[in-house]
Amino acid sequence: MSSPRIASGTFKDLGPVNWVLWRVLSKAAGAPNAHLFSTLGRTRGLFRGWLFYSGKLMPGGRISRKETEVVINRVAHVRDCGYEMDHHRRIGRRVGVTEALLAQVKEGPAAVGLGDRYRAILTATDELLATKNLSDETWAALAHEFDERQLIEFLLLVGQYDSLATTIETLRIERDF
Repeated sequence: MSSPRIASGTFKDLGPVNWVLWRVLSKAAGAPNAHLFSTLGRTRGLFRGWLFYSGKLMPGGRISRKETEVVINRVAHVRDCGYEMDHHRRIGRRVGVTEALLAQVKEGPAAVGLGDRYRAILTATDELLATKNLSDETWAALAHEFDERQLIEFLLLVGQYDSLATTIETLRIERDF
């Protein structure tokens, strides 16, 4: 990847609140500088609003943590976003996404041995990324697995991580690991 289009922020760029958030989030990520947060932190209040929204989807959502990480890792793989993949491979491992499951996630909905629930989730993720909509058939399969609140959350989750991949790639945010 080329040089970042906007450099990681300093204390002056981030302000005291976002600087503290960046330090805490970097430590939680196991990175000396979580470049995503030190870059987005430049937006001050918008950054904090985005963190709140993102936190409601992950880790605070109604979809299980493991399934959330399956979705995020699929988005990262399809969008070829190394930054997202680096972080969410690690997070996924902590919530039960094994290397075998991650290989299936990368292969996609046609992966051998994938259960119906994960197949529905991956099919819907791929379809949303490709068409920004879901067919009635895909919706019905997903609705068989999720309740109404989870269905809405799923759409927001895929959209959030697709948007984040766009932001990361366009800004050319430096990978942390």
